[in-house]
Amino acid sequence: MAYETVIGLEVHAQLLTDSKIFCGCSTKFGAGPNEHTCQICLGMPGVLPVLNKKVVEFTIRMALATGCSINAYENFARKNYFYPDLPKGYQISQYAHPLAEHGHIDILLDGEKKRIGITRIHMEEDAGKLIHDERNPWSYVDFNRTGVPLIEIVSEPDMRSPEEAGEYLRRLRDILVYLEICDGNMEEGSFRCDANVSIRPKGETAFGTRTELKNMNSFRNVQRALEYEIKRQQYILESGGEVVQETRLWDDAQGQTHSMRSKEEAHDYRYFPDPDLVPIVISNEWIEGVRRALPELPLAKQDRFVEQYGIPVYDASVLTTTRALADFYEEAVKLCGKPKIVSNWVMGDLLRYLNEQKRDIRESPVSPGHVAQMINLIEDGTISGKIAKEVFEEMYKSSKMPADIVKEKGLTQITDEGAVVKAIEEAMAKNPTQLAEYRAGKEKLFAFFVGQVMKLTRGKANPQLVNDLLKKMLSGS
Repeated sequence: MAYETVIGLEVHAQLLTDSKIFCGCSTKFGAGPNEHTCQICLGMPGVLPVLNKKVVEFTIRMALATGCSINAYENFARKNYFYPDLPKGYQISQYAHPLAEHGHIDILLDGEKKRIGITRIHMEEDAGKLIHDERNPWSYVDFNRTGVPLIEIVSEPDMRSPEEAGEYLRRLRDILVYLEICDGNMEEGSFRCDANVSIRPKGETAFGTRTELKNMNSFRNVQRALEYEIKRQQYILESGGEVVQETRLWDDAQGQTHSMRSKEEAHDYRYFPDPDLVPIVISNEWIEGVRRALPELPLAKQDRFVEQYGIPVYDASVLTTTRALADFYEEAVKLCGKPKIVSNWVMGDLLRYLNEQKRDIRESPVSPGHVAQMINLIEDGTISGKIAKEVFEEMYKSSKMPADIVKEKGLTQITDEGAVVKAIEEAMAKNPTQLAEYRAGKEKLFAFFVGQVMKLTRGKANPQLVNDLLKKMLSGS
């Protein structure tokens, strides 16, 4: 039987505020255990939370960027459950009255555009972190993360493959990073995803029994977990069994999901309005003020790059991954006027060096001015493309301007015909066997002689001049 997959995602994104959602404690990552805590985030008796206005503004940004309707009236609720990393015995979240609903994100997969619905976006606080002792039967609790502001983004069950889910997640992350409200780091937990997945016979409209997947800390693991779970459910149904509604954990080492808890063990959270927090009323003026400040979003920027600069869709998708990278590219193009050549250098050498050192484009020792000047040196014949690779490497190491590197290292391209002829004559004299074979019809040796000439000139000979002169001299004309 042919089956159809149904996937919905729940994403928690940590907001880039300096302080927590209901107190003034720092949200900075990497502090010692329990250093960023106070009476409010520790849930001491008699304390009152105060809402961080920046959290609301950031959530409005995301709501507008995803086409959501923003509710004029919202409130916070207490989500009640016991766990050692939850000091109050409840989590402050939103339930009946979320900030935003009924939005969407457009994804592009294999050249096809698809719209994925967003059910709701709401604000909540994060819990703490348990650290398990490997040598002793106890755990430690770090409350630094308690009260860190999150938004939960719940999708409609509109995705039909792991690939669609992966693309949706990447698009969602790109928007969050563009809005500068989340750093999108899955490894550090500031961008977390749970997936609901089920399968049904093709043509059916009713949903199958779903399972919830947790513990996926990368885009790759999300796709792998979904692929495994789809095959697992299909095997159960084809074997005559029934899929059980449950929560399952992804085991990256084994490449499998394992049962965590069944539906019967699910919590009754007993939501009720938080009596310590007043309702939120968002004015149209506030919403419009946030809307006016929104940046150009990734998909719109990608479309503009293709149209304005004439570069391929793939190039545009890579170059618009972050605002900083897109800005870098546009500045370099503005300085040298060569969109595709800039794209090649940025996507090739620059991103390769940055990725090797796990650096962000904002930490690049090479500026748009460096790239533009180097391209201009290639275009005016000062250096060859091969020499440019050497210049780029030195430029990345030292941050020196390419013109200075060329001057210091004597890398100026040889365009003097006499000097190139001399190098060709030397190459022919040193390789008489290959010369005879070439003249006997083995034309593949042409590339060999090009290499020999470039070697003798230390890569500085003008490639076109070398090719033109070689053709004449090798043929004996």
